[in-house]
Amino acid sequence: MFTALGLLPEFGTRVDPTRIAAQIVTGVGFLGAGSILRQGGNVHGLTTAASIWVAASLGMAVGYGYYAIAVFTTFVVIVMLVALRPLERRFFQRNKNRRYNDAPPGTDPSDL
Repeated sequence: MFTALGLLPEFGTRVDPTRIAAQIVTGVGFLGAGSILRQGGNVHGLTTAASIWVAASLGMAVGYGYYAIAVFTTFVVIVMLVALRPLERRFFQRNKNRRYNDAPPGTDPSDL
């Protein structure tokens, strides 16, 4: 969405919207990077970082007056976040709070 909004022909030659989009992407990238935490082999905060980027792109769309695109994108993002949560819990629950060297659940660590 940043690229599409930055390439709008409505601004003419007086304003370069690609520079505005580039600065927003850079600034928000630093904010998102601050929300990503690494603990051992686990990485937390990627969804938060992606949500910060989406919020920035939505703000840019609303700022340019593209309300329909912003509403549609908001709907798609909310549906994806809500729909993927049960799948994430189902398929990735086994590895939650485990270190790389820990024994698999149900085994005796002294057998390893």
